Amino acid sequence: MPDRDERQALRQTLVEGIHLLAALGYSEGIAGHVSVRDPERPDAYWVNPFGLDFHQVTVDDLLLVGGEGTVLEGSGELNPSVDPLHGELHRNRPDLAAFAHTHSMYGKTWSSLGRLLDPITQDACVVYRRHGLYDRFTGLVNARQEGKEVIEAMGDGTAVIMQNHGFLTGGRTIGEAVWLFIVMERCAQSQLMAEAVGTPRLIPHEIALDTARALAKLEFTEKQYRNLYETTCARGA
Repeated sequence: MPDRDERQALRQTLVEGIHLLAALGYSEGIAGHVSVRDPERPDAYWVNPFGLDFHQVTVDDLLLVGGEGTVLEGSGELNPSVDPLHGELHRNRPDLAAFAHTHSMYGKTWSSLGRLLDPITQDACVVYRRHGLYDRFTGLVNARQEGKEVIEAMGDGTAVIMQNHGFLTGGRTIGEAVWLFIVMERCAQSQLMAEAVGTPRLIPHEIALDTARALAKLEFTEKQYRNLYETTCARGA
């Protein structure tokens, strides 16, 4: 059974991931949420509270959410969109421990096109054939059925583009989920810039797949995430 130190370390890592997204400018107002499955209660997950800017979130602010969106620990308000989306993700994707979603500039801009990202660079190969498209927007996510549809669109991948909304990524760890979100955001920026001046040349299918397999290794994504956190957030602490 996981001990309390492991749980505390996980919560601290969740806050660090939230702070990294904030430092990179990927948060917007009170929108967005990052969650991770609790090591002591696999049917529950930790998430940032509603109404608190990403920059300000601390470990003590986190909410532990159980079945049907019940807040088990924490005193803050739960975003009504969290459990229909993150709750369904945690319940239906036991292979993924964490999920990240914000209304980042390039993510929401790219999502308006209703298209998948293309393998136009080495970095873009990370999400090649690993992300899906949820091709509708019905307003704020507040119904479990929509959460289930997002999961279906994600398939067995680790990310989904929610049309007219933004990106959502999942990972085996918090670091992987956050790093994949950063990769997708930068890939969207890169492709928007490339298509503004011409037609990008795609990396061939098999080469893109081979590159994806190499770059998607957990030890690689964890190292990328940790290095970025240390250079972006920790040194300025």
